Amino acid sequence: MLDVNEQPLQLALSPDERERVKRGLGREPSIVEWFAFDAQWSEHCSYKSSRPFLRRLPTTGDAVIIGPGEDSGVVRLGQHAGKTYAVVVAHESHNHPSQVVPFEGAATGIGGIVRDVLCMGAHLIGVADPLRFGTSRESRYIAQGVVDGIASYGNAIGVPNVGGDVYFDARFDDNVLVNVVALGIVEESGVIHSRAPRGSAGWDIVLVGKATDRSGFGGASFSSLQLDAADAEANKGAVQVPDAFLKSVLMRASYRVFDVLREEGLEVAFKDLGAGGVMGCTAEIVASGGLGARIELDKVPLAEANLPPPVIAVGETQERMCWVVPPSFTPRLLAIYNQEFDLPGVARGAQAARIGTVTEEKRYVATHHAQTVMDVDIEFLTGGILHERPYELPTPPRQGSIARHADLKDLLPRVLADRDVCSRSAIFERYDGVVRGTTAIPRGYADAGVVAPVPGAPLGVALGLGGNPRYGALDPNRAAVQAVVESARNVAAVGARPVALTDCLNFGDADDPRQFGEFVTAIDGLAQAATALSLPFVSGNVSLYNTSAGGKAVPASPIVACIGSIADISKIASPALKARGSSLYLLGARQDALGGSVVARFVGGEQEPLPEIDPDQVHSEIALLLDAYATYAILGAHDISDGGLAVAVCEMTFGARRRGLGARVYSCNLWAKGIGTAGAWFGEAGGFVLEVADVAAFEELAKTHGVVPLRIGEVTETACVVLGDAEFDAVSLCEAWSAPLRGFYDLSEEAP
Repeated sequence: MLDVNEQPLQLALSPDERERVKRGLGREPSIVEWFAFDAQWSEHCSYKSSRPFLRRLPTTGDAVIIGPGEDSGVVRLGQHAGKTYAVVVAHESHNHPSQVVPFEGAATGIGGIVRDVLCMGAHLIGVADPLRFGTSRESRYIAQGVVDGIASYGNAIGVPNVGGDVYFDARFDDNVLVNVVALGIVEESGVIHSRAPRGSAGWDIVLVGKATDRSGFGGASFSSLQLDAADAEANKGAVQVPDAFLKSVLMRASYRVFDVLREEGLEVAFKDLGAGGVMGCTAEIVASGGLGARIELDKVPLAEANLPPPVIAVGETQERMCWVVPPSFTPRLLAIYNQEFDLPGVARGAQAARIGTVTEEKRYVATHHAQTVMDVDIEFLTGGILHERPYELPTPPRQGSIARHADLKDLLPRVLADRDVCSRSAIFERYDGVVRGTTAIPRGYADAGVVAPVPGAPLGVALGLGGNPRYGALDPNRAAVQAVVESARNVAAVGARPVALTDCLNFGDADDPRQFGEFVTAIDGLAQAATALSLPFVSGNVSLYNTSAGGKAVPASPIVACIGSIADISKIASPALKARGSSLYLLGARQDALGGSVVARFVGGEQEPLPEIDPDQVHSEIALLLDAYATYAILGAHDISDGGLAVAVCEMTFGARRRGLGARVYSCNLWAKGIGTAGAWFGEAGGFVLEVADVAAFEELAKTHGVVPLRIGEVTETACVVLGDAEFDAVSLCEAWSAPLRGFYDLSEEAP
């Protein structure tokens, strides 16, 4: 136990790590140094358990400009009017904070991921939020707070929410998962790096944003530990306090700085203050450039007088960023933030202030009122440590699958109303999905959201997501393969070409060999699928210790986002049915395997193996789909996932309800021979349902790709869904699908 102003605080460093710090320094660390190493050597900052395994993931490709290693990944989008544009993407988690303080935890998750993208020199164009909630009454309260936090922050900063998914599972009662993705657009020549440029010794380090306060102190260490309900009140202090309106001004002021930098042709560095606060950001931005820093902590703007040096150095107050700029540019930089955009007038104490200098010597020195409170080798501080943890690879279900049969009339309405299938509109309609006026396909209308971020250009960006906790609980390896494949399918389903991936890897206790083994085998699944689809990972995050003090871990939850590029925004489509008489086709064979499926809750088979996945076949199907869109051979497509083919067809019909269109699908004996009716209609083996306009052209294209599509039905002019010999009123089915979450904000109703 150590103390600051006689208030006991516990470090997360293990006894062995504390000894390594002492040996590395050759002395007893100062109090500021202890907290600095506690942050920098946390799992959250150092990736000390996961880093060796992350190297297995593919990270390079023709479209990759910047891969993992900086605040965000950068992927080439395309050219317009002689300029080359790039997409900036980042993917993070804010799980622990959102469990403890749901509104603030989720809001600061959006705030942090937005800064990661902004600091690459990009304009924000979209956010997304994959969410995993429990099913208890307390979990409903947490879910409401999380959704409200995301909505209030994202709406206030004027960035559309273009994607996300939600799963409800009792195994998330003690540990909610709040993952966030952000997208930005930038000219390739205007990318700003989060590392000090070569030759920048003597340059200024400028802190911008909110005045530093006590909130968020110990946040990095807190996010690297198990959650204990008994510590809930104490943990709240480790959660930052968001200020979306200040962020909105900071964004616009930073956009102005970007313009000036490009006019003057200056190469600078810009980085978000996240884990580790002032110390973490300034140490990393100079160390990545092979340099050191001297920081004057008394120059850091404070929200209250007499904050102790450890809090100033390591506290994680929100809405702050750091610049490394030539001294000649510093006055202009300060003037833009403090005068032109009047940060001090927006929030008390907010401002841009010079707090230090880049040094040639590779040391990190911090002073407070001329007294040195920290002086360490910067590579020792930021280089991190590695732990070789033992692990046990899980054994997935091995028993064979059997053909099960389903009563369509009885099951279809029940499956549509299931908590993992029903409409999420009660949640995402709280988000502004069209602010900025660039949204081409809003969230909820298709498998992926689409934005057209460059004014006057035909270029578009799609974002799709994948990751299913039911699958992760059974087979983490195949669940990871499925996450990659589904995210790519979702992007392709709207007509976008998958070009890159991000991931957020949410797992249990790294100290538990069984739980850590789930992480290891999931990495192998991600690598296998991404390699087969020629998709690099360009950014990501690892969130371990999503475990309660009682040892209850979340299901293995690899969550993947796929970025899709669109050369011509006129050639995209939603899955809603569009034309009477057009044909419905199936890509992807049906299987009897019902492991992890929604329908297995009703007919059995939950513990059977997951459906088999052939990423190479998926690659061919996606190539066919994109060519079919390019030649206008198809009118739309829908990924087959939760609830299977029957749900996919219903959702395509729901999208066309105002047109009065319906769908007729032939008996499954014609297109799923030998497969039980449960597997044929509701099995979750991946694939696509396509609405085909030009049958001859489509089938000819399919031959060139070596894909055998199956014609399964047609679009009708009546608002009915006919599956084999079972006929349903589309309006009634849509009501069954729409109703379950309408009471999401009514605590008097049962949790989903």
